Amino acid sequence: MQDALADLAWLVEMGADEVLEDAPINRFEEAAETPPAPVRGPSPAPNANPAPVAALDAAPASTQLAQAAPDLDALRSAMAAFEGCALKHGARNLVFSDGQAAARVMIVGEAPGREEDRIGKPFVGRSGQLLDAMFAAIGLSRGAEDPTQALYITNTLPWRPPQNRDPSSDEIALMKPFLLRHIALADPQVLVLMGNPASKTLLETTTGITRLRGTWAEVMGRPALPMFHPAALLRDPSKKALAWADLLSLKAKLETL
Repeated sequence: MQDALADLAWLVEMGADEVLEDAPINRFEEAAETPPAPVRGPSPAPNANPAPVAALDAAPASTQLAQAAPDLDALRSAMAAFEGCALKHGARNLVFSDGQAAARVMIVGEAPGREEDRIGKPFVGRSGQLLDAMFAAIGLSRGAEDPTQALYITNTLPWRPPQNRDPSSDEIALMKPFLLRHIALADPQVLVLMGNPASKTLLETTTGITRLRGTWAEVMGRPALPMFHPAALLRDPSKKALAWADLLSLKAKLETL
């Protein structure tokens, strides 16, 4: 009895102060009954940047549809029928273009906002009003019938992202074939790239618009001028002086073409 008490005292001192089962457990027997784990080969290394399956599946379709469009009306119909971009299902309207399709100057914006989505045209609301005033100052208008004085306007994406968030790289890559075909069919003399998405997409660069703006580049064999988006000018009016310099540069370029 004394030996049993001594053993119990030793167990308590070592920290075994709880009884989990009334009967002792044979751990060796339990281990023997446990089936061995199956032997598996090495797991494949995870892809650090997996592409969405839907985007991968839809990308060839967007390219084929875009290239097959013989004119702007057909391109608009192809984009309206395209189901590969999830943005379509959360938007009210396809925002295709506005202005004179034969214009010398084609403006490429970012993505539709709430007003653009509601009306179905690019650059409406406060940003659109400011854009109209900016280009009117150098004699250009989306309402002009004369192609030499007209503007043709589209966006990088035709559907509004939820909550006006920035377009994702996958969404832009998916819809880029439509944008390139749009430019080819409209065939403007000059492109104006408004804001980061348009500039980065068409110039294929990661440089931001603050450094790109005002520097002429080339897109599809045409001179292209990156500029601040009117929304950026509304947020920071101090940038308007830079925008005015860009507009004067555009006017001078048009005089040489």
